Amino acid sequence: MSSHAPLAFAEERAVAVDAVLHAARVCLAVQRHLVAGATLAKGDKSPVTVADFAAQAVVSHLLRQRFPTLPMVGEEDADSLRQDEHAPLRARVLAAVEEVLPGLHQDDVLEAIDRGTYAGGPTGLHWTLDPIDGTKGFLRMEQYAIALALIEDGQVVLGVLGCPSLPVDAERPDGETGCLFVAVRGQGAFMRTLDDPTERPVRVSDASDPAHVRFCESVETAHTSQDDSAKVAELLGITAPPYRIDSQCKYAAVARGDASIYLRLPTKPGYVERIWDHAAGWAVITEAGGTVTDVLGQALDFSRGRGLEGNKGVIATNGPLHEQVVAAVRQVLGV
Repeated sequence: MSSHAPLAFAEERAVAVDAVLHAARVCLAVQRHLVAGATLAKGDKSPVTVADFAAQAVVSHLLRQRFPTLPMVGEEDADSLRQDEHAPLRARVLAAVEEVLPGLHQDDVLEAIDRGTYAGGPTGLHWTLDPIDGTKGFLRMEQYAIALALIEDGQVVLGVLGCPSLPVDAERPDGETGCLFVAVRGQGAFMRTLDDPTERPVRVSDASDPAHVRFCESVETAHTSQDDSAKVAELLGITAPPYRIDSQCKYAAVARGDASIYLRLPTKPGYVERIWDHAAGWAVITEAGGTVTDVLGQALDFSRGRGLEGNKGVIATNGPLHEQVVAAVRQVLGV
């Protein structure tokens, strides 16, 4: 047996990175051409952009080319695009896909989007994709992410986060933007730019005193209880203002040390987080040395299907701070 055995999931990693890079190019192109009316309302009323559908089509198609038997848990399906009333939107989606994957027929694009309907579960291997995590950030021309993960027997084994608007250097927010983060179980977490394949390892901060750290939370108040977060920060002695950015870019920010805590606190009873909103970020932050649990300190359980049915909220930290943060959150929430 060779002492230079290939790394686990090497092919899946390479294909996933390529797929997310293609999706990032779609998103950037759509942002350049974004026109009024290029959205439709989902059941939760969040905007679904042309880029949402196009990015899912591109990622799904590229994954299927190399791994035709692997199913995918995705956020979108193509039912609405097939309706006559959405023909203009469908045409924009097809045009967006054409920019990065020329020659795909309409049926191929719609079928690729529909591959995201897999139910997930505790056995086997499947992908999970959020084609645009942070749609409102996307529309504001701020932060959003393409989040792709691979789950094996209920465990996340690979995560790729494309963050097309994230500054490459957090200390230079007006400098170069566009980052991609990738992590495979047991192999560490890495960052590269969208244009340069050179990867560098990323690590969480080593901060152990919460009074000297920043915490991340959602811009949108519907996604996290900012009032409760403020109470948690006060309990911990955090004085820096919260770092509010959209999407799983928050996981990336903690993974590379821009912040040390990410709080996603429940806003309503019974709300179930979706696996595509956390799987890729979980992989990146844990491989960067951080810790992710729910608000009770329990591990996130990705084996329950499309939702994190056994969990409530999410807390991600650099690790040393985790127990203190969970304790403060539990005190504020009374759980």
